[in-house]
Amino acid sequence: MKIASIVGARPNFVKLAPVSREIRKGFDEIIIHTGQHYDYQMDRIFFQELGIPKPDYHLGVGSASHGRQTGDMLRGIEDVLLKEKPDMAQVFGDTNTTLAGALAATKLHIPVAHVEAGLRSFDRKMPEEVNRVLVDHCSDLLSCPTKTAVGNLEKEGITKGVHLTGDVMADILKECISIAEKRSKVLEDLELRPKKYYLATVHRAENTDDTKRLKSIIDALCDIENVVFPCHPRTEKLLRERDLFNILNEKVKVIKPVGYLDMLLLENNARKILTDSGGVQKEAYMLKVPCITMRDETEWVETVQDGWNVVVGATRETIVEMAKEFKPASEQREMFGKGDASVRIVKAMKDYLRDRSL
Repeated sequence: MKIASIVGARPNFVKLAPVSREIRKGFDEIIIHTGQHYDYQMDRIFFQELGIPKPDYHLGVGSASHGRQTGDMLRGIEDVLLKEKPDMAQVFGDTNTTLAGALAATKLHIPVAHVEAGLRSFDRKMPEEVNRVLVDHCSDLLSCPTKTAVGNLEKEGITKGVHLTGDVMADILKECISIAEKRSKVLEDLELRPKKYYLATVHRAENTDDTKRLKSIIDALCDIENVVFPCHPRTEKLLRERDLFNILNEKVKVIKPVGYLDMLLLENNARKILTDSGGVQKEAYMLKVPCITMRDETEWVETVQDGWNVVVGATRETIVEMAKEFKPASEQREMFGKGDASVRIVKAMKDYLRDRSL
């Protein structure tokens, strides 16, 4: 049997790595890369470091408006699925690639498996939230990282095909943290001392597309000493357009995006992490690093409930205050699983396809 894994952005690549290895023990797999992330540091380096096989198809879609990008992906993915005729299509997370892959497969009556199903921020202004809801409602197999995610689906009437598998990011982090410590020289290259710097990431549209919010976040980062900021290409473009990049660069150590191993090491050795990324919030929790989330809500509510993450919005004063004062409030729990999510996900696939063939 054949599985089509559809990816296109950094979060997809990270989630694909452990699942792909497990899939290939019992299935044929083709990898369709939409090209949503086309920068080297956001793309090929992740395939190399994570040992992901070279994509069988690269659609080269690139950046565009949500509608045009998703439409171009939909057309390209459909062509590949018609040619390859897989038994199941697998999508990851909440990107435009995720939505396009799920829609293309569903229209062709190919079963859809959604890895990281059931997440909700309950903010429909977020493109990612719209993608999540739509993909979950057209998926046949839904692999949930947490009990909260299972509950969210149940409230929307989705109970069939739902599995509590744990989080695949726990699988890959467990596998790669020791490799990062041996291989990565990022701390030496940037002249950083462990637990003496803050790590920041900003990329979500709710922050980057709103000049007031973006400026407030940048002002806050400038107020906090010893901040390292791997800058997303789109974020850098918008900062330059708004004459904010030079101001930031004077006060903050701005660097180009880094690969997965370098990012893990930066996260693991940070004093605290300031981010608007869902994946980074999880990684911070798993690495036991306090996290300050620069959004108005989070889909990873467990990290907040457990006292290791605080949601602060985009207010300059609050961000600075929490960077200085926030401390974890409890011991951590194994809420994202034991590092065997990929095994559980692939077993669910096998069971689903076996039952379907009968």
